Amino acid sequence: MALPDPHCTPGATNPAVTQATIGSTICASGYSSTIRPPESVTYPEKRASMAAYGQSGSTSGYEYDHLVSLEVGGAANAAANLWPEPYAGSYGARVKDRLENRLHQLICSGALPLATAQAAEASNWVVAYNTYVGPLP
Repeated sequence: MALPDPHCTPGATNPAVTQATIGSTICASGYSSTIRPPESVTYPEKRASMAAYGQSGSTSGYEYDHLVSLEVGGAANAAANLWPEPYAGSYGARVKDRLENRLHQLICSGALPLATAQAAEASNWVVAYNTYVGPLP
């Protein structure tokens, strides 16, 4: 499942991150680590999310991932922004990480507006990957 169920996980942004604040938020070194919830909080949420998505078994095959990534101003611990993303598959969690890093780079360099990056991830991150990173090797 490359894309989350849009009814369960439509995406959500952090209202403190705006185009005007990117220099002191997402573009500041170490920003994501200051707002990322600890595993003691997210692990039970991940299990509940897996159950809601009908996924069972070990949690180790999934990343409890932000649809709108923290690197582009996604909400840190909003259920609307988190889903159990499989590591396996052509468009698994590790692949999405490349998109998150690329969008962050484009925003912080001034080449892409924040809202454009957020909308791209929220609407269809696979299309965004192909647009901003390129086809899978």
